[in-house]
Amino acid sequence: MGNKCCSRRHDPDRPLVYPAYKNEAGFTACPSLETRYTGEPNNRGHRALADIVRTRNPGKCMTNGGRRIVKALCAYTARADSDISFRKGDRMEVLSDTEPDWWRVLHLTTRREGLVPVNFVAEESSVECEEQPPCCSWFFPHVSRKEADKLLLADSNPRGTFLVRPAEHNPHGFSLSVKDWEEGRGYHVKHYKIKPLDNGGFYIATNQTFPSLPALVMSYTKNALGLCHVLARPCPKPEPQMWDLGPELRDKWEIPRTEIQLLRKLGQGNFGEVYYGKWRNTIEVAVKTLREGTMSTQAFLQEAAIMKKFRHKRLVALYAVCSTQEPVYIVQEYMSKGSLLEFLRNGEGKFLQFEDLVYVAAQVASGMEYLESKLLIHRDLAARNVLIGENNVAKICDFGLARVIEDNEYCPKQGSRFPVKWTAPEAIIYGRFSIKSDVWSYGILLMELFTYGQIPYPGLHGKDVIEQVERGYRMPKPVGHYLPDDIYRLMLQCWDAMPEKRPTFEFLNHYFESFTVTSEIPYREVQD
Repeated sequence: MGNKCCSRRHDPDRPLVYPAYKNEAGFTACPSLETRYTGEPNNRGHRALADIVRTRNPGKCMTNGGRRIVKALCAYTARADSDISFRKGDRMEVLSDTEPDWWRVLHLTTRREGLVPVNFVAEESSVECEEQPPCCSWFFPHVSRKEADKLLLADSNPRGTFLVRPAEHNPHGFSLSVKDWEEGRGYHVKHYKIKPLDNGGFYIATNQTFPSLPALVMSYTKNALGLCHVLARPCPKPEPQMWDLGPELRDKWEIPRTEIQLLRKLGQGNFGEVYYGKWRNTIEVAVKTLREGTMSTQAFLQEAAIMKKFRHKRLVALYAVCSTQEPVYIVQEYMSKGSLLEFLRNGEGKFLQFEDLVYVAAQVASGMEYLESKLLIHRDLAARNVLIGENNVAKICDFGLARVIEDNEYCPKQGSRFPVKWTAPEAIIYGRFSIKSDVWSYGILLMELFTYGQIPYPGLHGKDVIEQVERGYRMPKPVGHYLPDDIYRLMLQCWDAMPEKRPTFEFLNHYFESFTVTSEIPYREVQD
């Protein structure tokens, strides 16, 4: 297929350069999208290249006579007297950015002053909030290939829905992901590499180059030029993550019990009951009620204070606690689909395709890689402690709580509720918990995942499992469920008797993020 889009003749050895469409669409080159990229500091080694993110504030861009202006990426409703509401596209002047999560701004339309969540706004000059058509809401700075697939394949997105994201293996390049449809294959996503030029431009096909990323996207919205489909509309962005219930809780997290409504019971956990509820009758939350005597309140509060500081998109956010009387409430992010275990056994998870399971495995590994980088041990990683939200988003919960539990039934030496089938032998026998014992547990979680929630070591009780594992027994490859040999070998590596020989979560994350289902084509090429 050719890519001719201009009748004028040109030197075949010279790339065809397209104008920036400045007069027509108001586009200019975006320096922040051409050169200023940095690796996520929490990632190391080759994995760092998979998490390229744009520097959020390179030099504090000043506009409008030295004022720093931001635009709202989506709407926000104020939750307290100290913050302000705004709509998507509203312009605000930054008055103070000394806090990491909340900035003080002046709304340029309502003239109200107050706090706004940082991740709901973007610098006016950045590509994220460019409003000239086609708007730059198509840029997703923190999305992986698998996440792009899930976002684009939402039923509400038509063919031609697209997004642009940072390249996984090129710190100066990007990837274009487009939803397509073919007879016999149905809806799927095609990925194209957007490569940088030495002069700062970009191209997909070498005979069509562009001075900026917006100019490239503009051109492909008018003509497919060899792509699978013309770029029809940007992919809708999910609402940004909120890490606090409100601005007044950014520095404190003990809240009055009267602010929490327990509306319905969701289930029973290791530490107590779990409820769906609301904070101040507005914000959906999940509430864990800790059974009396489960743990020392002081020890729990010390642990929870640490847990609240850990923030990652694959960890369930801890919002607040009610600890002045028992039972203690843990108020956290609500995940609509419940635990991964119940989701696989009784929910929509029963119908997940293999590539969906791989996506869940990658998300859990991503969250555990973050904990690994922070030297935090989970101690109870299992499908029951992974929660599922919309679009099969997976997040790890209860990280850190196992360390402060005082229930004798949960102790390695006594009781049936100790998770023997998920725990590494050195942790069971010697009490040696480490990130490598979490890797063992992750291998068991993979077996749960790819068997749609089957109990590990079927037919064996806890004591028998300990004895058999000590003799070298490992769960065989499951019968009746699709599991590639490569993934099963990886699971066996997670169950190596020597902890130091088990893979890192950095490696496991990279493995599943890069895992390609046989029918997939890693990246499409556009013929010159």
